[in-house]
Amino acid sequence: MMMHTPSHKPRVALIHYWLVGMRGGEKVLESLCRMYPDADIFTHVHVPEEMSDTIRGHKVTQTRVGRMPFARRLYQSYLPFMPRALEEIDLTGYDLVISSESGPAKGVIVPPDAFHLCYCHSPMRYLWDQYHVYRNSAGPLGRLMLPHLAHRLRMWDVTSAARVDAFAANSTHVAERIGKYWNRDSTVVHPPVDVHSFAPVSPSERGDFYLWAGELAPYKRPDLAIGAFNKLKLPLVMIGGPEKEANRLRALAGPTVTILGRTSFDVLRDHLARCRALIFPGEEDFGIVPLEAMASGRPVIAYDRGGARDTVIPGKTGLLFRDQSVDGLAQAVQRFEDENMFDMDSAAMVQHARQFTEAAFQAGIAAMLPEELRPRDIRVFTPAAE
Repeated sequence: MMMHTPSHKPRVALIHYWLVGMRGGEKVLESLCRMYPDADIFTHVHVPEEMSDTIRGHKVTQTRVGRMPFARRLYQSYLPFMPRALEEIDLTGYDLVISSESGPAKGVIVPPDAFHLCYCHSPMRYLWDQYHVYRNSAGPLGRLMLPHLAHRLRMWDVTSAARVDAFAANSTHVAERIGKYWNRDSTVVHPPVDVHSFAPVSPSERGDFYLWAGELAPYKRPDLAIGAFNKLKLPLVMIGGPEKEANRLRALAGPTVTILGRTSFDVLRDHLARCRALIFPGEEDFGIVPLEAMASGRPVIAYDRGGARDTVIPGKTGLLFRDQSVDGLAQAVQRFEDENMFDMDSAAMVQHARQFTEAAFQAGIAAMLPEELRPRDIRVFTPAAE
């Protein structure tokens, strides 16, 4: 691709699918905002009061989706309108465009001499590998409409992938899916994790409980954790919301399972440092909580799929299991107990987690950009997990 060298300070546009809450994708956007403090943000729907000060400090422009009725609440229902809305964004004069893709974001049309880097958290799951899961869980109207909408959206999704100059994937798992569905190569750049906010405690301060933490979403498989610990009769603490789901799961929990629901960050940090191990039975694109556990000096028992393969080193930072069932998880926990794996080297786990910092993320992004578009204060190297 032929690019000009800007004679001015490069103008940067950040494209994010929607800004309705601070989750993993928005933490990545925050880091990009710190790389480019003068960047403009474009998104489908913006709820400023739910955003961090860092994001609110930037000029944010909504697409026409944000002006549709009840868009703040029903934004995902407007998915069919998002491709055209992206193509209507005027990026004239921008030298660098970085799209943050999990919902539709990469389909913008950039000037011919601009560079477009897409940071992909995941190709849209409801169009590709999780299509049948989403369709089966939809209401009657959704089950009727989704096949027609998804067919057209898949064609646009593949076509718009050809507009991107370079793809960064947040894990090896996502890189494989980018290759499978879009037929594009990508570079793995792990997302930034605030590992320095966590720290180990002395062995004498640790508890005898295991911990499950995260959003109580079905794909994260909190049901497996409850089933396994009901069977083992070992103590398990679960942290996460929403409260309606926490109440539903409490009805399934035996006497050794405690569901705290949503807690403060301090309570989460305390439990991560004192648990015997973190239980991570779902398949995630990356998975930040396992690294927070390792930064707290505690090992992880994780399902051997998805992003966990990039972060959990068997025998050093945890244990991977392949049978995603109650019995499979119970057997993994029993092995963990029998082999005294809770005595893994805490310092080695902390050192491993500290490879996944914001500095490593920003350096990995900068390494993918033309030199004239890199922030001057970012030291370029390619981060790599063991």
